[in-house]
Amino acid sequence: MNQEDDLKQITAKARATTDISHIHAFLGTKTSESWLKLAKANLPLLMQDHANCEKKAAGTAMNLIFRYESHRQLQERLAQLVREEMLHYEQVLSLMKERGIKWSYLPAGRYAKGLLKHKRTWESAAMVDVLIIGAFIEARSCERFKALADVIDDEKLARYYRYLLKSESRHYEDYLMLAQSVSKEPIDERVAFFRDVEAALIDETDDELRFHSGVPSQALLGELGAA
Repeated sequence: MNQEDDLKQITAKARATTDISHIHAFLGTKTSESWLKLAKANLPLLMQDHANCEKKAAGTAMNLIFRYESHRQLQERLAQLVREEMLHYEQVLSLMKERGIKWSYLPAGRYAKGLLKHKRTWESAAMVDVLIIGAFIEARSCERFKALADVIDDEKLARYYRYLLKSESRHYEDYLMLAQSVSKEPIDERVAFFRDVEAALIDETDDELRFHSGVPSQALLGELGAA
């Protein structure tokens, strides 16, 4: 394993925080304080969903590789992304094991479905939309890693989240670049459309806590608590 990818090396020292001001400029809204407070109080659940997200991200990229085999640049960029996402999946599982967090089934939240239901159904528009959606998912992950790293008491986990900022911010840029490369028209209008959709999903009340869930409902706050 490359030293840069070794979990012990990653979490043994503090890392300079990656500048994600461009992420905040790209997204249409910021994570709510109530989500952050609830997430901090329920890190085991959040880590389980984070692991699921890394696995799903790798699966999505792999599906795109098989579906669009004629696009050389897409093949190369997404092959790298698959490797990185699976490495992150393995690393999160290791961090869970260290903390005695057992693996359990956790249903997906509404976030990804809420984005994908707006995907156009004809090609190459469908591919463009999937890639733009991928960009927003990666950007939101990056924003939340930074927000969590700044407030959680688990210093080792905070260092790991800071480590992820660089790759996640690059992933969102890769997805946007690929979306434009396969589109005959500028993608700005679709990006703006999905920015509004994504922001609404983050700002709307949510009855489940997930890594990409919205503002916690009063019922959820009562169920999970946020000390």
